[in-house]
Amino acid sequence: MITVLIVDDDFMVAKVHAGFIQATPGFTVVGAAHTGAEAMLKTRELQPDLVLLDIHLPDANGLELMSALRAEAPELDVFVISAAREVETVRRALRGGIVHYLIKPFSRGDLQERLEHYRNAYQGLDSVKEVAEQADVNRLFGVENSESVRPPLPKGCSAETLSLVVRALHSAASNLSAAEVADLLGTSRVSARRYLEYLHDEAKVEVRLKYGAGRPERRYALKVP
Repeated sequence: MITVLIVDDDFMVAKVHAGFIQATPGFTVVGAAHTGAEAMLKTRELQPDLVLLDIHLPDANGLELMSALRAEAPELDVFVISAAREVETVRRALRGGIVHYLIKPFSRGDLQERLEHYRNAYQGLDSVKEVAEQADVNRLFGVENSESVRPPLPKGCSAETLSLVVRALHSAASNLSAAEVADLLGTSRVSARRYLEYLHDEAKVEVRLKYGAGRPERRYALKVP
């Protein structure tokens, strides 16, 4: 379990963030501090794995506080959460070795996405032997391995429905039109065509034109490996 200390001068904001973290699998909040001095004391006492650190504290600048916190907990990782948007502030935070920088206000999903990346990448190094592979380093720095890079799905589409479309094409005795796929899945023709065209762009299916009255009909079939 990854232990988290929240450092924010606003009591209510800290409470909200604690709720976001507690709802993220693999994380637990062990405390909250609202001043730099309190952050020092709780870091020494609790030895958290991760601190969510605001920059603007009543008695300290969060960026200047980072090195002092790490002196109390040498293995500490820092995740800046702040309303500060100045490029120089972000640059200083990066030079200080932060994990992420998230600008307030943000949603629960925004925070959880970054926490999950931290959990999967940073904590995933614990399972790596003494020598890391390039894929391990890529994961740590948020770089996709070249073979796994894929264009995003069209807006409003889901990976689950995409799998159903592929399954329908795989089970079909011949090629299918967008209307036929829509009937099989219970979706709209427009939605089915978006998935089919995505698969075509990805070179997963081939398109055959069926001519008749009016515009030719586009029919789709999975490519044979």
